[in-house]
Amino acid sequence: MTGRVEARHRSAVVVGGGLAGLTAALRLAEAGRRVTLLETRPRLGGLAFSFRRGELTVDNGQHVFLRCCTAYRGLVDRLGAAGQVALQPRLDVPVLSVADGRHRLGRLRRAGLPVPLHLAGSLAGYPHLSPADRLRVVRGALALQRLDLADPALDGRSFGEWLRAHGQNERTLAALWDLVGVATLNARADEVSLALAAMVFKTGLLSDPGASDIGVATVPLGALHHDAALAALAALDVQVRLRTRAVELKPVSAEGGPQHTVRLESGELLSADTVVLAGAQDAAAALLPAGSLDGQRRLAELGTAPILNVHVVYDRRVLRQPFFAALDSPVQWVFDRTPHSGLSRTRPGAQYLALSQSAVRDEIDLPVAELRARYLPELARLLPAARDAEVLDFFVTRERTATFDPAPGTAALRPGARTKVPGLLLAGSWTATGWPATMEGAVRSGHAAADAALAAAGERTPVDRGDGRWPR
Repeated sequence: MTGRVEARHRSAVVVGGGLAGLTAALRLAEAGRRVTLLETRPRLGGLAFSFRRGELTVDNGQHVFLRCCTAYRGLVDRLGAAGQVALQPRLDVPVLSVADGRHRLGRLRRAGLPVPLHLAGSLAGYPHLSPADRLRVVRGALALQRLDLADPALDGRSFGEWLRAHGQNERTLAALWDLVGVATLNARADEVSLALAAMVFKTGLLSDPGASDIGVATVPLGALHHDAALAALAALDVQVRLRTRAVELKPVSAEGGPQHTVRLESGELLSADTVVLAGAQDAAAALLPAGSLDGQRRLAELGTAPILNVHVVYDRRVLRQPFFAALDSPVQWVFDRTPHSGLSRTRPGAQYLALSQSAVRDEIDLPVAELRARYLPELARLLPAARDAEVLDFFVTRERTATFDPAPGTAALRPGARTKVPGLLLAGSWTATGWPATMEGAVRSGHAAADAALAAAGERTPVDRGDGRWPR
């Protein structure tokens, strides 16, 4: 009997080929499972992917990570792709504002000093805040540092309300707190849970001096999250089935332990001892058998938030920095995508810029012509060299459900990896990782699901060192 149980407990189906599903599939395969990975799209990577547009290779959005994103960095290492990403030696963010025709460039950067002195010099010379507002920011940061992230009451309050109660005003919100928070949380301070915002700022800016150093892929995201991932999965004999949709999941009684039947859209049935639902929150909720979670109906209350990306190709170079953040403008963050896109080979001298626009519910469905009329004049105002440049191409990519909505009260709606159904696990950045909807949160959720599956089978799991890195 024991031998039969051990033999049977070696199959797993992972539904969803994003970063959460990739992580879970790799971990389970490394532990000896026969893993089948299902993905409805024609490629892996979830919402961090690339596609072709003529001769351009386009990332659907600008996905950055920080030095503190140890789980994502661990995944990149595991994929053998460490040479395809780059980390700043030290945080350095150019922040550009134009008022009354006058360009004002400030920088948020760190020095080689301990927390919180590592940002003191940058803040002291930050031209977008008055001396009085800089002191407000210091008081707010010190109060933030004293918050206990384990306090459940934090999730019931908005970050904006807390900031105003601690001396912040509209200028400090715009020039610092929302400048960072909108990009990392996909919501403005008044719309986001204090718990999530505090986690982001305490972890990224107030934990370790280098925690907030910015990392980016130096190749198209598809090279990382599809090509490298596919090779790593193949090396472990994981069966990857693209363009394959799971439509029903049924737990079945089986001698020796839990077993599940996954029905595909084609009608094919797959059996497995372990199933990890690692897709988007609505897709996972649709497959969950009734009674899988306490308060399962409340999953529908976990909303989503969009991200818009605006892509512009100019006939000449108009930006001489790899990226910048804009202030007092509808433009948020601008990245030079020329080296990653292949444009230099096909059109020497041209430049491809991508605008990453978060928390844009009012813009996500606007026609391309209207977005063009809004953003091209703004780019010309921010970048004088763009005024005389010819626009060779203009297009947009829209992720209408890019992240979960990080509103106050969100924590109670995010389920953990384990369900009440033996052998059925959840993964995804929308699950209870403690992180916002980021690549880091997605990878951590994949680790949590794999750990839970292995522990339930009585197998040893790596000791949690708290840094989320790939187990060794």
